[in-house]
Amino acid sequence: MFKQNITVILADDHPIMRNGMLKLLEKEGYTILANVEDGAKALTYIVEKQPKIALLDIEMPLLNAFEVIKKARASCPNTRFITMTYHKSKGYLLQAISIGVHGYLLKEDGVPEINNCINQVLQDHIYISTSFSEDIIKSVEKEFKKIKLLTPTERAVVRLVSKGKSSQEISLQLSMATRTVEKHRSNIISKLGLQHDANIIAKWANEHKIIVDSL
Repeated sequence: MFKQNITVILADDHPIMRNGMLKLLEKEGYTILANVEDGAKALTYIVEKQPKIALLDIEMPLLNAFEVIKKARASCPNTRFITMTYHKSKGYLLQAISIGVHGYLLKEDGVPEINNCINQVLQDHIYISTSFSEDIIKSVEKEFKKIKLLTPTERAVVRLVSKGKSSQEISLQLSMATRTVEKHRSNIISKLGLQHDANIIAKWANEHKIIVDSL
């Protein structure tokens, strides 16, 4: 695919970073449909223009990149979302993959890596910056596979447990029997590979809050 056929919407609230990235992408031959400084504008343009690539800074005013992706992905099935950040964090990386990010770049990455990332995500691959160690990538992939096993109801149970809700309270909120909630708890423990303990899901949720927030 010729680069001029690859449409991009760029969003970053730092003017110097955004302008530098804009010049870089234009020099490489990509077609820039919009470059904006906040998540709300990014969401509007993404939904309206349906770009092939949405290149988003994770931390932006009004809506962060993760919120933009959650709101846009259903109406933009052909858009590939790539996040940019200074966060070289396993937690952020896992959260990004959990919500459907296709590419995770660090702002220190150079032109070859950005090009490679775009090429890979357009082929439906998930791309993670090579600045991450192989051990971290493997660990994240392992955790992601576990989380992906959870059903929508099980994810809802995890979210409610993380808020301190009892099985009885969860049963009322989700309109199901308490025994069914307990069955979901047991399934969650098995799928996440946790030890059977009365408070183990709450402990896991507390340790993985950044992930639970994305479920």
